[in-house]
Amino acid sequence: MKGSDKIRYKLQTATVVEKLIAINVLVFFLFFLFRTIAYLFQLPSDFLLEWFVFPKEPGEFIFKPWSIITYSFLHGGIWHILSNMLILYFSGIYFLNYFSPKRLLNYFFLGVIMGALVYMLSYNLFPAFQSMGRSYLIGASAGVMAVLVGIATYIPNMRVKLLLIGSIKFWYIAAFLVALDIIQIPMSNAGGHLAHLGGAALGYVYTKQLQKGNDIGSWFEKIMDSFASLFKTTERKAKMKTVYRKNTNKKSATQQRKPFSSRKLDKDEKQKEIDAILDKISKSGYDSLSKSEKDFLFKAGKED
Repeated sequence: MKGSDKIRYKLQTATVVEKLIAINVLVFFLFFLFRTIAYLFQLPSDFLLEWFVFPKEPGEFIFKPWSIITYSFLHGGIWHILSNMLILYFSGIYFLNYFSPKRLLNYFFLGVIMGALVYMLSYNLFPAFQSMGRSYLIGASAGVMAVLVGIATYIPNMRVKLLLIGSIKFWYIAAFLVALDIIQIPMSNAGGHLAHLGGAALGYVYTKQLQKGNDIGSWFEKIMDSFASLFKTTERKAKMKTVYRKNTNKKSATQQRKPFSSRKLDKDEKQKEIDAILDKISKSGYDSLSKSEKDFLFKAGKED
């Protein structure tokens, strides 16, 4: 297999989490490469960055509305991007076991948007920031926190193993990082920590609403689908429609089973049911599950 074919294969088989990480790393490398070249030739290096960072001033934001998304792909240094990508990878693995890739993107980008809005509102509302000059927001932390807190809210009692700590409940990790952001607001990078909290709040509310049957991010998913459709050929669209019609005439194995609530399962049977539901999610998305399947998966995630 040629080098180009290997790269193409890896891109095709990569998860949405791995693709997000790859984009962040690539943008980080390109911007710092530009800074290095600008430094060597003694050229101004901030003019390009200023077009993509998110400002605290609403008047400035009006002239670059795309910055409410683009700021999340910029990072201030190695530790900044490393910590964000590690947490995104860790939480994303668990997230994709219960939700579809599209829903992860919903959480991530809506968390990014909410984090930016909290940042702007805070810097224009609280007296502590009134004397501050120009300020900008960068980093994927708000989106990362939305994914982390979102899945921690869904499976709070699932235990994960961490180095040097051992087995710990998922919600402990999320609660610790949220508490860390709160106590660091007066110390440094107040705007960044406030944005993190905005993303965390979005993740928590999104999951709670999903558990009630409300998808508060469906509007954003429709926007993403419309945008993605611009890059699809007519032939590919027709093929996808054919597959869709075929699937609607078939019932999955889990749909043909009796409601979960009416059956008692031993450990092995329970795991088989979980695997079947996760397989259904990977093929058709979380929204394809019946109410009994969603309830079953939710109860399984809450068990110690």
